[in-house]
Amino acid sequence: MDKRLNVSSSPHIRHGATTQKIMLNVIIALLPATLAGIYFFGARAALLIFVTVLASVGFEYLSRLVLKRNNTIGDLSAVVTGLLLALNLPPTLPIWMAVVGAFFAIVIVKQLFGGLGYNFVNPALAARAFLLVSFGSDMSKWTEPINRITALAAEAVSGTTSGATSGATVDVSTYATPLSILKDGGEPPSLLDMFLGQTGGSVGEVCALAIIIGGLYLIIKGVISWHIPVIYTGTVALMAWVLAPEGMFTGYALYHVLAGGLLLGAFFMATDYTTSPMTKKGTVIYALGCGLLTIVFRLYTGMPEGVSYAILLMNVATPLIDRLTRPRRFGGATHV
Repeated sequence: MDKRLNVSSSPHIRHGATTQKIMLNVIIALLPATLAGIYFFGARAALLIFVTVLASVGFEYLSRLVLKRNNTIGDLSAVVTGLLLALNLPPTLPIWMAVVGAFFAIVIVKQLFGGLGYNFVNPALAARAFLLVSFGSDMSKWTEPINRITALAAEAVSGTTSGATSGATVDVSTYATPLSILKDGGEPPSLLDMFLGQTGGSVGEVCALAIIIGGLYLIIKGVISWHIPVIYTGTVALMAWVLAPEGMFTGYALYHVLAGGLLLGAFFMATDYTTSPMTKKGTVIYALGCGLLTIVFRLYTGMPEGVSYAILLMNVATPLIDRLTRPRRFGGATHV
């Protein structure tokens, strides 16, 4: 037995987790929301997801080649970025716009700042914000999902086959999202419909059940902790109830949790290692900030949704939060 003492630089505590393993777990966790999006929006959603992921991987490879850096497509981070971006897009968005979004996420936000671990904001959310500013009309065209659940229930009663269960196309007529309906004072869909995916919205945000399953998988596997998702969604629920337009303590707390991209953002984007705080106190401040900004955007601006901008703003604030909440060195003073 070799009893030599090996001297090496820190860190001396090592873990078996690798970037590839972490990203693979994120991909697995996103599968329920991905499959639900394809199920409810048909083949067009599948094509959008495939092209966006493929474009993200391709831009990662080409940008690393041009910048003369080591190839990193094997770490699967580009796949995760492409998948998250696709799940944040309307199912009928023109394919070329999704490719532009993938270019912005990978090349501009990620690689030009040094690659994985150096981006100061979440690439997928930054690309979504860029597309929303550049192609606002197309990014705001929502469609009604294929009403498969209702059709299946009708089939069970009547014994006939409904076209809704077999169709693979998306109804391209304009369809309001739950948050848009709430903003306009209309009659919102039921909580059950939002939980199961019978509402309009982005490909991956409509089925709360699928997102929660994926989020719980990440927590159980230890990829993320529960703190950011729970504090973030809890803050939105509490403030939506308290600051309701109709009067204090009369808001739709659960409605704001299930509607829009809150759950997708809380589990999969606000928890990004690079753009979220490293300290426990910082994590609490960060999650509270995400929740407060989200509800401010939803209730007091012209936008029905606010998750993307809330997380992006807190991403930018993360270095300052880390600086203000870093623990004091043993025997030393805190310097800000």
